[in-house]
Amino acid sequence: MTIQAGVITVSDKGSQGTREDKSGPEIVKILEGIGAVVRHRAIIPDEIDQITKTLIDFADHKRVDLIVTTGGTGVAPRDVTPDATLTVIDKEISGMAEAMRWESYKITPHALISRAIVGIRGQTLIVNLPGSPKGVRENLTVILPALRHAVEKIKGDERECAV
Repeated sequence: MTIQAGVITVSDKGSQGTREDKSGPEIVKILEGIGAVVRHRAIIPDEIDQITKTLIDFADHKRVDLIVTTGGTGVAPRDVTPDATLTVIDKEISGMAEAMRWESYKITPHALISRAIVGIRGQTLIVNLPGSPKGVRENLTVILPALRHAVEKIKGDERECAV
């Protein structure tokens, strides 16, 4: 199965064209490295309504298997990506978010203030990542081994899960 993906960069400055998006391309590179196809990209401001609308569009209308967001996962007043994600998901996959925080904590104590969410909307897996290329690499590589299996199960694969 080829994973069809969408990447959303959440950044006020990026959406205004005053900062180059380096995290989105890093996600694309990593996903393409596992054979996924990134079908849709967006750079949007840190606004709950716009994040929510874009997540719903990618999941319900563009019907991607995986949405990966970058940016807005911290505790600053404008960091609202997890809040928006929580309003659109049907189920939370806390194990993936916990694993990302755990592994990141081994590198930086700042991982403790990450509010990243991983969840499911319909048949789409949504993953929030930090807004830096380094944070993207450190977090996304942690969940890569489980990513394809998670997407297959979300899509209804009934094969046994035993390895």
